[in-house]
Amino acid sequence: WFNRFTALQFMDMNNYNRIRVVAPADGQTRPEILAEANSGIFDDTIISENTRQIVTALLDGRSASKDPENEAYRHLLVAVCNHWHSSMPFMFERIADFTELLMPDDLLSSSSVLADLRAVMTAENCADVEVIGWLYQFYISEKKDEVFEGLRKNKKVTPENIPAATQLFTPHWIVKYLVQNSLGRLWMLNRPKSALADQMEYYIAPEVPETDFIKISSPEEIKVCDPAVGSGHMLTYAFDLLYAIYEEVGYDSTEIPSLILENNLYGIELDQRAGALAAFALTMKARDKHRRFFSRKIAPNICVLKNISFETEELREYVNAVGRDLFTAPLRATLTQFEEADNFGSLIQPELQNVETVRQHLESQDISSNLLLKSTHDRVMTVLRMVDYLSSKYHIVVANPPYMGNRNMHERMSSWIRDQYPDVKSDMFSAFVVRCGQIARHSAYVGIMSPNVWMYISSHEKLRL
Repeated sequence: WFNRFTALQFMDMNNYNRIRVVAPADGQTRPEILAEANSGIFDDTIISENTRQIVTALLDGRSASKDPENEAYRHLLVAVCNHWHSSMPFMFERIADFTELLMPDDLLSSSSVLADLRAVMTAENCADVEVIGWLYQFYISEKKDEVFEGLRKNKKVTPENIPAATQLFTPHWIVKYLVQNSLGRLWMLNRPKSALADQMEYYIAPEVPETDFIKISSPEEIKVCDPAVGSGHMLTYAFDLLYAIYEEVGYDSTEIPSLILENNLYGIELDQRAGALAAFALTMKARDKHRRFFSRKIAPNICVLKNISFETEELREYVNAVGRDLFTAPLRATLTQFEEADNFGSLIQPELQNVETVRQHLESQDISSNLLLKSTHDRVMTVLRMVDYLSSKYHIVVANPPYMGNRNMHERMSSWIRDQYPDVKSDMFSAFVVRCGQIARHSAYVGIMSPNVWMYISSHEKLRL
């Protein structure tokens, strides 16, 4: 609900909701959608007849309730969330009713979470979608304090606490520096006379002309990945640079936002809430540039890694159904690599290489009549989608990876890092440096924000080499 409320208030402040859902209309105190309902006004494109009847009965006293306005408002919120599901399913999953996902009880008082949100998310603060990331960092701050207090008592960081322990919102000037000197640099090498340099205050032009760089004939070719995307700050700024690049080449301004989200930007994350906010932030960037973007129903390329496991017997039945020839040793091994995805995240190195061939074959299989096989099939396809993100090669890789020394890792994480990244096992960030290089194409640019200890501490000697 924090994600949903944040999203709705941001859209209110940018006039993306036809009727304000969290914010009141000017001069009012109640959310505009509730004030309108009190006057018998409903948006038929959002509020169904059934919801309208329920809300009206509550507000005119025909339905008994201890707090009719709060209850009516909760029904309206569910209707709005379900309305946005078709455009942004990553943020607004379909809800049966307001009790399903533990919506907070008090939403209308001056001390409610919505009142606090309105005070912070003013129109001025919502002029830049960056506010989403800062809010999320504040949201997890108490948990972060708990985790670090535990570290002082020698408690290790468990998988469910990794996001709180490692997520830091990257300051905007650092984001600009990294993206301008990776994505911006690649474009300037391909278009030396580009005016893009005028927009990049942190860009450092090479002193000696470079000849060994990736040749780009169209901006649609460029693939930018953040393997620890968090709430999406790196990618939202990359969106700005890409938009300028497309404009410079002469693309139709109404097509550019869709092209960027479909072709250029990729994020990988293990925290579902942060991943949803990253996808939302990119959608808002696109909507800002194209008024009718929501109608296109384009979801950003944000992959939230999930724990997925298979029973031996169910996998055997599935193999028999779809064909044994396809299930090579690398595929079988890969299907076991995501049992602890919330632990290892983007550090997972899939053994399967020909993921697209395998996925196309399995997508062609018709197993809809067998519900048990369909459950297995859906999970296999989810694994392959994650593998696709983790095994692709990108022109640009930018990240502010998690920092965690091995002394703070729980035993399973520590032993896995030692096994998978023996030369850089002393800290999670150093393993990410190696991993970023693995998913980068030859001659790609990699921009990483990291502690400077890798430059001089002996435990990072092999990383320096």
